[in-house]
Amino acid sequence: MSVKYPVRARDTGLKEMRNRGRRMPLTHGKLDVRSASLEMWNVNSSTASDLISRRGVFSRRYYGSVEQLQQAEGDGQELCRRFRLENGESPGEKDEMFGSPSTPVLENPEYQTRWYFKYFLGKLHQNYVGFDSDKTPFFLSIVLNEDTNQCVPLYRAILFRKTGAQKISLPYAHNKLLTVKHILSNFPYFEKVEKGPKEIFTPDIQKDLLLLEEQEGSVNFKFGVIYMRQGQITDDEILSNEFGSLQFNKFLSLLGEKIQLRGWDKYRGGLDVKGDMTGRHSVYTIYEGHEIMFHVSTLLPYSRDNKQQVERKRHIGNDIVNIVFVDDVDGKGLNVFNPTCIKSQFTHIFAVINLDKNNRYRLSVFSDEAVPLFGPSLPCPPVFEHAEVFRDFLLIKLINGEKATFETPTFAKKRKRTLDLLIKDLYTEHMTDSRMTMLNRRAFSDVLAETPRHSRMKEDSRQIEFVRIGQALKLEAIVRGDAPTSLASAGSAGTVFKRSPWEANCFYPVFPATTIFASDSWSDNRLVTATDEGVYLVEDGNSHRLLFDKTLQVRQVNVVEPHGILLLRAGQSNKESKVYVFRLSQLEIIFEPMSRIDVKDHRLERTRGAHLYSLSRPGGSRLRMAVAIGKKLILFQWKHSAAWTAWCPSSDTDTIEGFNLLWEINLNEIPNLMTILDNGWTPNSPSHSDILVCVGYKNHWDIVNGRSGYAHHLHTVRGDRVNLITALDLYEDQEVQLLLCYNHTCHFQKINEENTKSTEYDFHWNFVPSDIVCVFPYVIGFTSNVMEIRLIVNGNLVHSMTMPNLQLIASKNDIFFSTTAPEFFPGRSDRLDVDCKLLEQKHSPPSPNNSPEARPLRIYKIPLHALNKNNSNDQCTSNEIPTWNNGDTKLTVPEQPRVSRSATSSPIPPSKVKLATVK
Repeated sequence: MSVKYPVRARDTGLKEMRNRGRRMPLTHGKLDVRSASLEMWNVNSSTASDLISRRGVFSRRYYGSVEQLQQAEGDGQELCRRFRLENGESPGEKDEMFGSPSTPVLENPEYQTRWYFKYFLGKLHQNYVGFDSDKTPFFLSIVLNEDTNQCVPLYRAILFRKTGAQKISLPYAHNKLLTVKHILSNFPYFEKVEKGPKEIFTPDIQKDLLLLEEQEGSVNFKFGVIYMRQGQITDDEILSNEFGSLQFNKFLSLLGEKIQLRGWDKYRGGLDVKGDMTGRHSVYTIYEGHEIMFHVSTLLPYSRDNKQQVERKRHIGNDIVNIVFVDDVDGKGLNVFNPTCIKSQFTHIFAVINLDKNNRYRLSVFSDEAVPLFGPSLPCPPVFEHAEVFRDFLLIKLINGEKATFETPTFAKKRKRTLDLLIKDLYTEHMTDSRMTMLNRRAFSDVLAETPRHSRMKEDSRQIEFVRIGQALKLEAIVRGDAPTSLASAGSAGTVFKRSPWEANCFYPVFPATTIFASDSWSDNRLVTATDEGVYLVEDGNSHRLLFDKTLQVRQVNVVEPHGILLLRAGQSNKESKVYVFRLSQLEIIFEPMSRIDVKDHRLERTRGAHLYSLSRPGGSRLRMAVAIGKKLILFQWKHSAAWTAWCPSSDTDTIEGFNLLWEINLNEIPNLMTILDNGWTPNSPSHSDILVCVGYKNHWDIVNGRSGYAHHLHTVRGDRVNLITALDLYEDQEVQLLLCYNHTCHFQKINEENTKSTEYDFHWNFVPSDIVCVFPYVIGFTSNVMEIRLIVNGNLVHSMTMPNLQLIASKNDIFFSTTAPEFFPGRSDRLDVDCKLLEQKHSPPSPNNSPEARPLRIYKIPLHALNKNNSNDQCTSNEIPTWNNGDTKLTVPEQPRVSRSATSSPIPPSKVKLATVK
């Protein structure tokens, strides 16, 4: 028996559909979930064949276009090679919809990605060896770290496999001991192991694991610098320039210091430092702890008899990144240069530079199409007024480019082969070593915190020797110059001083409550915050004010300023929970807090038992609200558009009567997450009123179309422990793309694609976030003690910060979070302290002053304009202020603000993480 009308219509459009006799396909009164034809979604259909098309607005608009260039070989045969060109002139780069995200920030900085060196080496930790499901050996390292500044103990784990090192962090609880099995289960794409890994006790394993980590790439870099005169088109002509011009020498002095190679004792970049075989001089600099040697074509040996200049090609052709300085004041040389004229299969990136007659630098970048996208993207136009600002931008672009090149198939295969051989050799060495008499003592299920109780003195002696050898290895790496221990930079006359765009300001130093359930921003300096003590209005510079007492237990809060309303979801339990609507103007005149009895007239009908609601994207044409009541999904729409309210604000004075019911439908499961997709503006859609809702269940997402009664199965997460976090909607080229976040993973998914198993474009967090915010070009993840910042275009890490009792509370405009951290963040550089003395690691009793519970709860604010505003004009140079470091950086970001949206559609969890003291 079929049910005719699962959708209860309340508007004219649905009544007309009923009058036409259109029936909705159902199964016993529930939503029909199908993965069949996608034509019902009325969404543009396009194929994403590579990274460029996959990332839409985040690649085509800002990172250039791909062009196919002809490369003529000696035998006359032409080979085609494709390059991605960034010159600020392509139609996408000229699109100023969101401004130019010219943010010069190092991606995957070594001082934050080299975990084994920073957190493990020289400290007591545990190492394991085992086989995965493919019978391939792996190594696992685990350490319990405590940030003494922030009092945040946590587990860090590194899984070394032939595909590379995977890093995760897990919270520490004194009453819950983690097993190796549990830690392994948290690594993405790691199948269950049949046989438990065995612990390795020998201290020598530290040297081997440090070697595995160093395979990620060198801390230091070598770049080629080619001088090209106007009219030169072949590499023989270009490399035959014996001397450079005054402009070229000026550029070299900007890059770094001219040094004498004979007797040089620092990073040499493959140059001869004994017999002047590669020239007498070169150019060298240090940038944020990275030593850089430049292979300058005019400083390399020149031969009058050899027109091909083989000695120069030997170095220039083996550099992954080359700078090409075109000596042409008119700037026409930038358009003439063809990267295929440099015959090298090894060089993947060319940075073409020109100094015009006004002493302004102009930049364009050619990248092999196999190189993943990397930042910073070029401003439009790519012209730099200040030389030091240009140097800062260029060096970051070159470093990020070389790191990105290592992810190309050519280099990735070589690295995978090298890691595979190293891991197999290390496995054989440690499993057959006669000294490994303790190898099999601890079984798979033993907890990490336990040590063998017998032979206590022998175990203590082993631990002391283990730490001593680790500290010696760390000191040796620092002396060798292969360790990310410093963020110092060397410049020429001046230094660029910047502040981090994510640097937070203390918004409210002492917040009265201890637990925050939900919050939302109101204008630029207000927060409406629901706590265990009631709902407060918190205003910057003023004292807080109680709006609703604790009899109204609020779990969700939204301030909708375009319509002047406040939405609350409150109730003693989910069964008693309801949605309430208030006018913001009413809150202005509240002097006595309202109770549950006072708000009965503000209850929205049909929302009793609501356990979740979600609003449409801020800034949209219409306000819509999806309400979940068990398996029932209801969609409301505000009767006035945002444009109408802006034109006639006096006519928009409704509260609960302002919401009209669009449709109501029954789902097959209880939803945990919801995201409303603004699909009505799709040009090819015959019905501009179709509204889609992305619904997250226990382990999968569906796209629900309430009008048609269908649901499209979007993506399923395999595994035993599945924690869906969000579905963040990203609109690219009039097409909806979702960032599906679960566990440690973020997965890109277009709603017009079938359930894809491709993970090529996934990226992974080091921590499992509870909330995610996207503020282009960044995506920020929040846990209970860590804020992790990555780039949305490629998922690369740019920064992470540790804070106790961290919680995201609002992100509609500016980003607000609470923590018990100190009132102001000092600008630190995360330098590593190496203990030369052998210290036995024992934890002393905790001090009350170091306890995060003893500190007040503070609210911090990261201004949106700091994240996506172009601050290049605010940068300054000076000879007096000390060299800046990453902790004090202020980055150039887009001028046009873009609305951020918290990716967490569900309410903020009421539970508050309390950190236990490490014993």
